[in-house]
Amino acid sequence: MRTRLLPLLIVLMAAVLLALGIPLAVSVAGAQQQKVVVDRIDDTARFAALAQFVTDTPSESAGTPTDERRETLSRELISYYEVYGIRAGVFYRSDTPMAHAPTDWYLPEEGEVRDAFDEAFLSRRSHDPKQVWPWQRGRLIVASPVIRDGDVVAVVVTDSPTGQMRSRILQGWLVIGAGEIAAMLLAVGAALRLTGWVLKPVRVLDATTHAIESGRLKSRVAVASGPPELRRLARSFNEMADNVEDVLEQQRAFVADASHQLRNPLSALLLRIELLALELPEGNEEIASVQTEGKRLAQVLDDLLDLALAEHTEADLRITDIGALTAERVAAWAPTADAKGVRLVGTCPPTTAWADPVTLSSALDAVIDNAVKFTPEGESVAVGVASNGTTSTVVVTDHGPGLTEEELARIGDRFWRSGHHQNIKGSGLGLSISRTLLAAGGGSIAYGHNEPHGLRVTVTVPRSAPVA
Repeated sequence: MRTRLLPLLIVLMAAVLLALGIPLAVSVAGAQQQKVVVDRIDDTARFAALAQFVTDTPSESAGTPTDERRETLSRELISYYEVYGIRAGVFYRSDTPMAHAPTDWYLPEEGEVRDAFDEAFLSRRSHDPKQVWPWQRGRLIVASPVIRDGDVVAVVVTDSPTGQMRSRILQGWLVIGAGEIAAMLLAVGAALRLTGWVLKPVRVLDATTHAIESGRLKSRVAVASGPPELRRLARSFNEMADNVEDVLEQQRAFVADASHQLRNPLSALLLRIELLALELPEGNEEIASVQTEGKRLAQVLDDLLDLALAEHTEADLRITDIGALTAERVAAWAPTADAKGVRLVGTCPPTTAWADPVTLSSALDAVIDNAVKFTPEGESVAVGVASNGTTSTVVVTDHGPGLTEEELARIGDRFWRSGHHQNIKGSGLGLSISRTLLAAGGGSIAYGHNEPHGLRVTVTVPRSAPVA
């Protein structure tokens, strides 16, 4: 969930920063250009004031006051060009220059300079120049009229390069960009902390749910941090888990009590049936059938009691030599297999894992018992122990009739038995008890096909220490 929530927050924060940064960058560029335009307006106004006294056509006689003023204006324009690199000139209506610098610069026939010149001659306020961006090589044109006795007699025009202005705009943008990056890094850090704070209860809830699903019913969510809604959810989850545990505990207690209470009358009933059989002719089929069904019912009650105890008892996990324990169970079942004509073979190299020895022994007994029970005479049952680094496995394979895909999906359910094996002794609870016992210690049991025919049962136990 964090991988989905965090990118969404980052995208939203980036959009907000861009929404703030772009207008700020445009404002910085506009402010820099406006500053340059105001300076050019001041300069053209100063040159216009000097040109007011040089308003006649060039004099043919040298040394007149008009010539001296024109020379002064020309020197100012040349100095201005040499110092700032800005082309400037004062032009009559006929485009004749009163003074200009550099001396080879004249009014063009068309373009931005001509438009500004024409507007100034009409005594209009010239439009603000178009915004020049750092990637453009434009120039700023500013024109001011020279007015005498209320008439426009000439126009001062300045043509400014924009290199320095564009550099200042770019520097301002770099500062804004650095600020945006710093703000983005802070926002990402805040988003990481925020998502961690918000999702921590969710992760704890997920882990607790998995623990309960694995059989650790006493697991609960620690309500310590997170938004109020998630804390309320955690409290509700704990209350639900308490209710579920109470219901399951009542169910286990009922099964255990019922099995125990039924076992005593059933034992007395079987005893009376045996006494009654003594009064009847030997080999009476009805009495034998009743005795068989009674013993089967007693076995079911015993298995129900074992299942109730298995669901209630916590596993006593310890480091166990799985190879040695499996070899011991193979040796214990070897006489039973031999009596049925089934060859029981064990390959049990030493390997250790965390397991409850009693629980694992019971599970292996149930699995090996099933394998020997359903394997025809003359076939074999193989038991192998292996480890892959994180888990240790005990694989029991037989060459019996095997199960279909549908039956494999149901094996291990309580009281379930294959329709082909109803006449074989059993209650259908042995593998269910084994699964419950293994799950309590973090283990599992899986079923599959054994080629060319038969069943493959894999018992898995963890090699790492259990997490508290």
